[in-house]
Amino acid sequence: MFTAAAVIGAPAVAGSGKPPATLGQAAAAQARPNIVVIETDDQTLASMRVMDNVNSLIGGQGTTFRNSFVNYSLCCPSRSTFLTGQYMHNHRVLGNQAPSGGFGRFQALHGNNNLAVWLQRAGYYTALIGKYLNGYVFRPLVPRGWSEWRTGANQKVYGYTLDENGTLVRYGQDPTDFKQDVLTWKAVNFVNRRAPLPRPFFLWLTYTAPHVAEPPNPNPPFNCQRAALPAPRHAHAFDSEPLPRPPNFNEPYVSDKPAAIRNLPRLTPNQIADIQRMYRCELESLLSVDEGVKKVVDALKAKGELANTVLIYTSDNGYFHGEHRIPKDKQHIYEESIRVPLEMRGPGIPRGVKVGSLAINADLAPTIVDLANADPGLLMDGRSLIPVANQPRIERGRKLLIEEPSFKAIRTMRYMYAEHSTGERELYDLKDNRFELRSREHALAYAPVRARLAARLHQLANCAGSGCRLH
Repeated sequence: MFTAAAVIGAPAVAGSGKPPATLGQAAAAQARPNIVVIETDDQTLASMRVMDNVNSLIGGQGTTFRNSFVNYSLCCPSRSTFLTGQYMHNHRVLGNQAPSGGFGRFQALHGNNNLAVWLQRAGYYTALIGKYLNGYVFRPLVPRGWSEWRTGANQKVYGYTLDENGTLVRYGQDPTDFKQDVLTWKAVNFVNRRAPLPRPFFLWLTYTAPHVAEPPNPNPPFNCQRAALPAPRHAHAFDSEPLPRPPNFNEPYVSDKPAAIRNLPRLTPNQIADIQRMYRCELESLLSVDEGVKKVVDALKAKGELANTVLIYTSDNGYFHGEHRIPKDKQHIYEESIRVPLEMRGPGIPRGVKVGSLAINADLAPTIVDLANADPGLLMDGRSLIPVANQPRIERGRKLLIEEPSFKAIRTMRYMYAEHSTGERELYDLKDNRFELRSREHALAYAPVRARLAARLHQLANCAGSGCRLH
């Protein structure tokens, strides 16, 4: 079990700010809703098929966005977009590592001006439970904007340390110390403490599953080394699960792909076997998250707050499992990397709706600001999804920017077009080529489409605010 370390700092003091005088347009309840965002790490949209509780308790009771994407498919830039509502080229957190990325970069640029600060100023009690930003090393102990802070600094699921409101607490290697369960317990405890109070709360609950876990891994299953680590009770739950092999799995013909893909050798039988092992471990690791979501929902219901709470479930990016010869990675333009789950329920959100319109992680901060009737301190590039959930057709024709330092791409309902820093380009017609097997970059019949998408992409590449919401 865990033992508390010495106190090396003090808890954050909730910031003051004049509460809004009127309700936010999106809030259907008399009081502003509580807001709970549950985020996983490296979860693909396809893996949602094993999330029975999430799908029934959030998606089934609310709205599922079937075409949700991330602007930059990497942990820290993606979470920076969540905290700012901005695309990467505007928030300028360019990766996971210093000096151009990581927690230090975010803190220097946005530490005093982000979603948590805005919500706290609007009168919300704010809490983070789980992973924050890559590179966070317990300094500062509690960043500005957070009323409650319980986070770690690595991907360990045993033998890890959490900063709990300024106290470093060490957790051991017993099954009861399994991180996803500890995070769930803390979230339930948070709900039990805060739900009876009149002040609305914002909780960002960030599980580390299904990301690869760092050692030590002292408990079953023992076949998940260098993979996501499930709770012992879920060991071997998917031992017979086949690895999906869509048409782009171990892609045989890549002559139309950029050199970075062309230079990848085809996967060997041993590599495929290892991908399958890791895939099964990932699915098993998500079962504890799915159970955790139910416990949080049950706690809200028991406290009488479920009807006045907005719950949002998503992931920071997707992941590859052999598609396009990529054994394990993200940071590419392809669907497996950039497409993520997004489900939400609560006041102002219609029940049992599936929205096909495009959404992006830059939309989450505007959605939360809308619900909370808060004042953002930055020009946000996304838009509130509450009107979209209620009138899905209003976003027809939207175009999303997908970007990294090495490429810029535009995703529409039908096309993916990318320009790489190497000068290489890709164009996929997703209507009849959803697995992105054949680039149409050099096809004469697609020349008008290519020109139109390139022009739009060049507009988006330097966009800000409403200019990023192109139709």
